[in-house]
Amino acid sequence: MLLSDVVEASQGVRATSSRKNKINIFAELLKRAAPQELAQVVAWLSGDLSQGRIGTGWRTLTTLDIESARSPTLSVNDVDEFFGELAEVGGSGSAARRQELLGALFGAATKDEHDFLLRLLTGEMRQGALTAIVAEAVAVAFAVPIATVRRAHMLSGRLPVTALAARTGGVEALEAFRLEVGRPIQPMLASPGATLEEAMAEFDGQASVEHKMDGARIQVHRDGDTVWVFTRTLRDITASVPELVDVVRKLDCASVVLDGETLALNDSGRPRPFQETMSRFGATTARELLLHPYFFDCLHLDGADLLDAPLRDRREALTKVACGLSIPALIAPGPEAAAEYFDGALAAGHEGIMIKSLDAPYAAGRRGRSWQKIKPTHTLDLIVLGAEWGYGRRTGYLSNLHLGARDPEGGGPIMVGKTFKGLTDALLHWQTAEFPRHERERDGNTVHLYPELVVEIALDGVQTSPRYPGGVALRFARVVRYRPDKEPHQADTIDAIRALLPGTK
Repeated sequence: MLLSDVVEASQGVRATSSRKNKINIFAELLKRAAPQELAQVVAWLSGDLSQGRIGTGWRTLTTLDIESARSPTLSVNDVDEFFGELAEVGGSGSAARRQELLGALFGAATKDEHDFLLRLLTGEMRQGALTAIVAEAVAVAFAVPIATVRRAHMLSGRLPVTALAARTGGVEALEAFRLEVGRPIQPMLASPGATLEEAMAEFDGQASVEHKMDGARIQVHRDGDTVWVFTRTLRDITASVPELVDVVRKLDCASVVLDGETLALNDSGRPRPFQETMSRFGATTARELLLHPYFFDCLHLDGADLLDAPLRDRREALTKVACGLSIPALIAPGPEAAAEYFDGALAAGHEGIMIKSLDAPYAAGRRGRSWQKIKPTHTLDLIVLGAEWGYGRRTGYLSNLHLGARDPEGGGPIMVGKTFKGLTDALLHWQTAEFPRHERERDGNTVHLYPELVVEIALDGVQTSPRYPGGVALRFARVVRYRPDKEPHQADTIDAIRALLPGTK
């Protein structure tokens, strides 16, 4: 298969707003891919690389000045080999070698292929709904149920692997996937809840009420004395968090998979700022700042998989194996006790509380109503689309942020508002230094960015507005923090924002 075949399908998907058409276009392409090409094609359509990070930044790519080829000759395997060589480049002279390889690749690419490769390598294709659409295309292409594909993807953690199983073994191969200790799975996600009272009523009181900590999501696996620690994005950070490894290694079990949060505490035991916790995640070795784990779910214990068990059973397993390390929780409390617990969580310096259905299984990779986060104000994770140069005391700094929500249909981010509120001097300095590294273009007073950065925004509500493409606007939006632990495909969708409109259920 030629790269141009993949590019043509990608262009077709970008040109249609119909989800069904997108799925069918991708499905036809997947049918035509040879088994040895399928994994690469699925990864690229999802906005990923099979090799992971290959050391090419947007600045390097956008400064390439190479004449495009007149006709397509690059095959899928050719491009994958280039990516493989790029991933292995390192050491002295690596920058020159990387430029040489990129020059050869882009010199052999047509104009349309050049555009596709640029978007793929800079992450501009990475809209979360793409993965969902490709997953449905896998189901259509190989005539297997979408629910089976989703579960296999959840357990494998890799859609290309799932797709190859669907092609070669159908439903039987997909159903053979099991939770594998040492291989991370997609984390279950929570939806914003309206009020504590409504959430408790929705679960008829059968809920676990837990502290919502301002930490970083972790998933830990242990098999014997071997321990792995993964981030929300399934990145392996084991080497940089030895204190977490030691804690898990001391648990009284042979094997376990736990989901939870980790955060740094100050001398009084209160949470340190989120950014201080996240500073450990970018490290390659341990640092002085110690992290403390707080687990809230048990997905496997001593050979027994618990994903399909209700939360009440998973909490029993959690209490059995990690009682002293579990996030405090009230099980099926009354309204007054839940309200008091909410106040206590805020007083202890936490974000709020989580309300979780005691009857729900662990729905990895899905954001549903079974888990709801309750905070004093609404918060959303949005994509930074650009920033305007400030004036007055902010002259010389990139200030007013352009904010976008994720399009659940796989299109580009949808602008929903602007804000300069909540920006500290430290954040202004950081933005002004960091944003040019993600710059797409400049227009007047605005620096437009590639959709790569996620920021948490607090707001008082949402209102209808013809000013922005999504028909909604944020009310009194202010910056809470940046989310280096989240990819753009994990930002909130335009549908989640519209659900906050008054009178919407």
